[in-house]
Amino acid sequence: MKKSLTFTLAALLLAACTSTEEQLKKRAEELCRYIPDHELREESRDFMTADFYNALDTMFNHLPEFEAMDHEWLYYFVTGNGGTMADFSVVSVEQSDDAHAVATISVRQKWEEGSFDSTSDIEEHQLYMEKVNGQWLMSDFDGHKADCLRHIAINHKEEALRDAISDYLVNEIGKLYQKSDLCIPVLMMIHEERDLFMGDFWVFWYEQSGDTLKCISGGNHAGCMTLSNENGQYKVTSFDQTVDGAGNDASAQRIFGSYYDIYQNIHSNERIREAVRQEQLRYYLKRHNLNAHYYQDYGWPVVEI
Repeated sequence: MKKSLTFTLAALLLAACTSTEEQLKKRAEELCRYIPDHELREESRDFMTADFYNALDTMFNHLPEFEAMDHEWLYYFVTGNGGTMADFSVVSVEQSDDAHAVATISVRQKWEEGSFDSTSDIEEHQLYMEKVNGQWLMSDFDGHKADCLRHIAINHKEEALRDAISDYLVNEIGKLYQKSDLCIPVLMMIHEERDLFMGDFWVFWYEQSGDTLKCISGGNHAGCMTLSNENGQYKVTSFDQTVDGAGNDASAQRIFGSYYDIYQNIHSNERIREAVRQEQLRYYLKRHNLNAHYYQDYGWPVVEI
């Protein structure tokens, strides 16, 4: 009788474990539908832990556009940029405790019409799950949460540096020009080394007319800024800039040194400058909740931002 009871209990425990694993696999399959693919869907919030969703939301929606594009894993978690869709299959789920589990999932690429891409290998990924208020949620994917937090921290530092440089350009350089509604500088960084920041900087004053920013004054101020840092608060303490006229090239060579060729390639390329200008205008308008869709230099056609 005792032996029979032991076997019965073992069978019940095995059945319970099997049931739990199947439930976790089923939940993991459901969570796979909310793995970011080119965008972070708003409804994903209900299927992710708050800290994981917030980290992704910051990267996708609240950092400058170039930050996400510089790190393509943000946009292409599993599918890449080749026009295919991810076909998910949960291989296994390993539960480490009552509130944490890791699902191993295989991903195979398929075309939108349903056929599989024969050139793509089957990949394995790790989907991390955490039980919150009785519900299993996605808490990480391939360690990307740590990647996000690292990039957010780096961006916050870079943003503080750029803000300090921008403030200097607006307040100290901008006052040299005819003022208007908005003074929006353009920063093209060339080299950073300790407290020295080399760049090709531009200052533009705009008058807003409807949905167009009309540039009424501005100019170029390339050079090397020295910044101080007190408890994360940055401030420009000096600015060694190129001179106008005949001495311009000689001053640029002195200031930029071994980075002179990089400066020249950027400074002489109008296409690069205007692309950066448009990007930073978009970020400025979004950050300050302003509505404009075009900018226009005097005597030139309007340009879409």
